[in-house]
Amino acid sequence: MRIGISLTSAFRVTDVREGARWMAERAAAARGSDLDSLFVGDHHSQSPGAYYQNVPIMGRLLAEWGDRPAGVLFLLPLWNPVLVAEQIGTLAAIHQGRFIMQCAIGRDDPQSPAMGVDARFRPSMFEQSLDIVRRLLAGETVSSDGRFHITGAHISPVAPEPVEVWIGGSVSRSIDRAARLGDGWLGDPSYGLAEIGAQAAEYAERAQVHGRAPAAVAVRRNVLVCATDQEAARVMEPVLARFTGDRSSLLYGSAETVAEHIRPLAEMGFTDVIVRSLVPDQRQAIETIERLAEVRERVREL
Repeated sequence: MRIGISLTSAFRVTDVREGARWMAERAAAARGSDLDSLFVGDHHSQSPGAYYQNVPIMGRLLAEWGDRPAGVLFLLPLWNPVLVAEQIGTLAAIHQGRFIMQCAIGRDDPQSPAMGVDARFRPSMFEQSLDIVRRLLAGETVSSDGRFHITGAHISPVAPEPVEVWIGGSVSRSIDRAARLGDGWLGDPSYGLAEIGAQAAEYAERAQVHGRAPAAVAVRRNVLVCATDQEAARVMEPVLARFTGDRSSLLYGSAETVAEHIRPLAEMGFTDVIVRSLVPDQRQAIETIERLAEVRERVREL
C-alpha cells in the first residue's frame, strides 16, 4: 500500500501569494515524510476562494518534491487536448521521476458552461481527448474531426517516459471506462468503505473482462493525523458537525489509528491511498503531513 498526497488547491486568503506559499510548504513536508506520490486537482471558474491552477502550481511544487511520482488531474472535456498534451510534456520534462495523468469527466456543474462545453457530450469528449493526448505524447502528428477539430497537431517536448493514466469514476459506466482505457482507477473520496469496496471489486472485474492488469487501484481520502485520538476528536468536532456524508470515508486519529483505518482499503485491493488535509489550518495540515511518515511505516507493517 502506497500513501500519496493530493494537495488542496483552494484557499480563502487575503493575500493570494499566501495560498501558493502554503502549497509549496506542504509539498516540501510531503517530501520530508517520504510520501509516495504528489498530485493536484482541477477546477475552473466560480471558485469561492483562490484556486491555484494545476499546471503552473505543479511546476512550482516539483521544485520541492524530488523524483517520486507526481501528477495532475485534468477534467478532460474542459480542455483542448493539444494543450493538455503540451502541458504534460513540459511537466514531465521538468520532473525527474514518473509522471501520472489523473483524468475524469467531471460533474455536470457550472464549470462546463463557464468553459463553453456542452455537458451532454462529456463522455465522448473525454474518450476522444484521451486518445488524442496519448497519441501526441507518443510523438504522433494528429488530426481529428470528432468533438475536437484538430489538424496536423504535433508537440514537443514529449514526456521522456510513458505517462501513466489513472481514470476517476464512481458509476458503473465510468468504472468500466476506467477499466477499458486506463492504466489505473481513482476512487472518489466521498464514498464510505462499503461503497468504495464494491466499486473496487467492480473495477477489478471489468479490468479482467477487458484483459487489462491495472498499474494502480487508488482512492482519495481526506485525512487528519494528530498526536492522539483525543486531540483528533477535538479538532474534528466542528468538521463533523457540518459533515453530511459517510464518516467511514474520513481518516482521522493518531498515526496508529489512521493506519488501522487504511487496513481495510488494502484488503479491498487498493494499491494507493491519496490523502488530502481535512482542515484548512496550515499548521495542522503540515503536522498531519509530517505524521503521515509514521502512518506510512505502520501501514507497511500491517
